[in-house]
Amino acid sequence: MTAKLLYRVVAVVLVLFTAGHTFGFLSFRPPSADGLAVFAAMGNVRFTLDGGSYTYAGFYTGFGLMVSAYILFSAFLAWHLGAISSTQPQTIVTLAWAFAALQIVCLVLGWLYFFLVPILFSAVVSICSVWAAWLLGKANA
Repeated sequence: MTAKLLYRVVAVVLVLFTAGHTFGFLSFRPPSADGLAVFAAMGNVRFTLDGGSYTYAGFYTGFGLMVSAYILFSAFLAWHLGAISSTQPQTIVTLAWAFAALQIVCLVLGWLYFFLVPILFSAVVSICSVWAAWLLGKANA
Protein backbone atom coordinates (compact mmCIF):
# COMPACT_ATOMS: atom_id res chain seq x y z
CA MET A 1 0.00 0.00 0.00
CA THR A 2 1.34 3.43 -0.88
CA ALA A 3 0.65 6.78 0.76
CA LYS A 4 -0.82 7.98 -2.53
CA LEU A 5 -3.36 5.15 -2.66
CA LEU A 6 -4.24 5.60 1.02
CA TYR A 7 -4.89 9.31 0.50
CA ARG A 8 -7.03 8.52 -2.55
CA VAL A 9 -9.10 6.16 -0.39
CA VAL A 10 -9.39 8.89 2.27
CA ALA A 11 -10.51 11.43 -0.35
CA VAL A 12 -13.22 9.15 -1.76
CA VAL A 13 -14.49 8.21 1.70
CA LEU A 14 -14.60 11.88 2.70
CA VAL A 15 -16.59 12.81 -0.43
CA LEU A 16 -19.08 10.06 0.43
CA PHE A 17 -19.08 11.26 4.05
CA THR A 18 -19.84 14.81 2.86
CA ALA A 19 -22.78 13.62 0.76
CA GLY A 20 -24.16 11.49 3.57
CA HIS A 21 -23.72 14.19 6.18
CA THR A 22 -25.34 16.88 4.06
CA PHE A 23 -28.29 14.75 3.00
CA GLY A 24 -28.68 13.30 6.48
CA PHE A 25 -28.76 16.50 8.48
CA LEU A 26 -30.92 18.37 5.94
CA SER A 27 -33.49 15.57 5.76
CA PHE A 28 -33.46 14.48 9.42
CA ARG A 29 -36.76 14.61 11.24
CA PRO A 30 -36.98 13.44 14.85
CA PRO A 31 -38.89 10.17 15.30
CA SER A 32 -40.61 11.13 18.57
CA ALA A 33 -43.20 13.75 19.50
CA ASP A 34 -40.78 15.32 21.99
CA GLY A 35 -38.07 15.47 19.34
CA LEU A 36 -40.47 17.04 16.85
CA ALA A 37 -41.42 19.67 19.44
CA VAL A 38 -37.77 20.59 20.00
CA PHE A 39 -37.16 20.63 16.24
CA ALA A 40 -40.15 22.96 15.70
CA ALA A 41 -39.06 25.20 18.56
CA MET A 42 -35.63 25.57 16.94
CA GLY A 43 -37.36 27.24 13.99
CA ASN A 44 -39.78 29.29 16.05
CA VAL A 45 -37.57 30.63 18.85
CA ARG A 46 -35.80 33.79 17.72
CA PHE A 47 -32.97 35.66 19.39
CA THR A 48 -31.10 38.86 18.63
CA LEU A 49 -27.35 38.94 18.22
CA ASP A 50 -25.38 41.96 17.02
CA GLY A 51 -28.54 43.58 15.73
CA GLY A 52 -29.71 40.58 13.70
CA SER A 53 -32.59 38.21 14.40
CA TYR A 54 -31.77 34.49 14.25
CA THR A 55 -33.25 31.07 14.98
CA TYR A 56 -31.57 27.99 16.34
CA ALA A 57 -32.70 26.17 13.21
CA GLY A 58 -30.75 28.66 11.13
CA PHE A 59 -27.65 28.08 13.24
CA TYR A 60 -28.17 24.30 12.95
CA THR A 61 -28.41 24.55 9.17
CA GLY A 62 -25.51 26.97 8.87
CA PHE A 63 -23.19 24.93 11.05
CA GLY A 64 -24.23 21.71 9.32
CA LEU A 65 -23.38 23.16 5.91
CA MET A 66 -20.09 24.52 7.26
CA VAL A 67 -19.20 21.01 8.46
CA SER A 68 -20.02 19.66 4.99
CA ALA A 69 -17.75 22.29 3.43
CA TYR A 70 -14.90 21.39 5.79
CA ILE A 71 -15.26 17.67 5.13
CA LEU A 72 -15.23 18.35 1.40
CA PHE A 73 -12.10 20.50 1.78
CA SER A 74 -10.51 17.64 3.74
CA ALA A 75 -11.23 15.38 0.78
CA PHE A 76 -9.47 17.85 -1.52
CA LEU A 77 -6.53 18.06 0.89
CA ALA A 78 -6.26 14.27 1.07
CA TRP A 79 -6.27 14.04 -2.72
CA HIS A 80 -3.58 16.73 -2.90
CA LEU A 81 -1.47 15.00 -0.24
CA GLY A 82 -1.71 11.84 -2.32
CA ALA A 83 -0.61 13.71 -5.44
CA ILE A 84 2.59 14.98 -3.85
CA SER A 85 3.31 12.06 -1.52
CA SER A 86 5.41 10.20 -4.09
CA THR A 87 7.39 13.18 -5.35
CA GLN A 88 7.90 15.33 -2.23
CA PRO A 89 7.24 13.23 0.88
CA GLN A 90 9.68 15.22 3.00
CA THR A 91 7.71 18.44 2.46
CA ILE A 92 4.38 17.08 3.67
CA VAL A 93 5.21 14.82 6.63
CA THR A 94 4.24 17.42 9.23
CA LEU A 95 1.02 18.26 7.40
CA ALA A 96 0.29 14.54 6.99
CA TRP A 97 0.58 13.97 10.76
CA ALA A 98 -1.52 17.07 11.52
CA PHE A 99 -4.18 15.80 9.10
CA ALA A 100 -4.07 12.35 10.73
CA ALA A 101 -4.40 13.91 14.20
CA LEU A 102 -7.45 15.88 13.02
CA GLN A 103 -9.05 12.68 11.73
CA ILE A 104 -8.42 10.96 15.08
CA VAL A 105 -10.06 13.89 16.89
CA CYS A 106 -13.06 13.58 14.54
CA LEU A 107 -13.22 9.84 15.26
CA VAL A 108 -13.25 10.45 19.02
CA LEU A 109 -15.96 13.11 18.66
CA GLY A 110 -17.97 10.77 16.46
CA TRP A 111 -17.61 8.02 19.05
CA LEU A 112 -18.79 10.36 21.82
CA TYR A 113 -21.67 12.10 20.04
CA PHE A 114 -22.84 10.23 16.95
CA PHE A 115 -23.88 6.81 15.68
CA LEU A 116 -22.31 3.87 13.87
CA VAL A 117 -22.15 5.14 10.27
CA PRO A 118 -20.12 8.34 10.91
CA ILE A 119 -17.94 6.42 13.36
CA LEU A 120 -17.13 3.86 10.64
CA PHE A 121 -16.37 6.55 8.06
CA SER A 122 -14.14 8.34 10.58
CA ALA A 123 -12.40 5.09 11.51
CA VAL A 124 -11.52 4.29 7.89
CA VAL A 125 -10.30 7.85 7.32
CA SER A 126 -8.27 7.83 10.55
CA ILE A 127 -6.63 4.48 9.89
CA CYS A 128 -5.71 5.37 6.30
CA SER A 129 -4.46 8.83 7.30
CA VAL A 130 -2.24 7.52 10.10
CA TRP A 131 -0.95 4.75 7.84
CA ALA A 132 -0.14 7.22 5.05
CA ALA A 133 1.61 9.63 7.46
CA TRP A 134 3.61 6.73 8.89
CA LEU A 135 4.66 5.66 5.38
CA LEU A 136 5.75 9.21 4.58
CA GLY A 137 7.73 9.46 7.81
CA LYS A 138 9.36 6.10 7.12
CA ALA A 139 10.32 7.29 3.62
CA ASN A 140 12.08 10.31 5.18
CA ALA A 141 14.06 8.26 7.71
